[in-house]
Amino acid sequence: MIPLKNVLLINGVSSGATGLGLITLSRFFAELFQVRSSAVFTEVGVFLVVFSLFVIFQGTRSVIRAKSVQVIIALDILWVIASFITAIAMKSEISPIGVFMIIAVALWVAAMAYLQTKGLKQSTN
Repeated sequence: MIPLKNVLLINGVSSGATGLGLITLSRFFAELFQVRSSAVFTEVGVFLVVFSLFVIFQGTRSVIRAKSVQVIIALDILWVIASFITAIAMKSEISPIGVFMIIAVALWVAAMAYLQTKGLKQSTN
């Protein structure tokens, strides 16, 4: 099992990298998803960068706070739910590759939530 600290750092780094990619390549993603505006990609990117800073901060603490990890897990679960709703609701308005990417990222985030939940249970036992 991957230690909780490591899972938090993986989550934080991957969220931050995704956020920076969405910010710097927002126009590319708008074209890939076949949508007119790139603003949503920039906005999601900014959220992910802020989220990643919080997650990385928690992962580098000498003592990890269970409540903070629970907030991270809750946000990850909300991301997964929102992603599947978006993929279903927008499937006729975005490209198939866009739908695929939304679902692929949601599965990654679900894995992070699962591993963080397992890690939190192990660290509190």
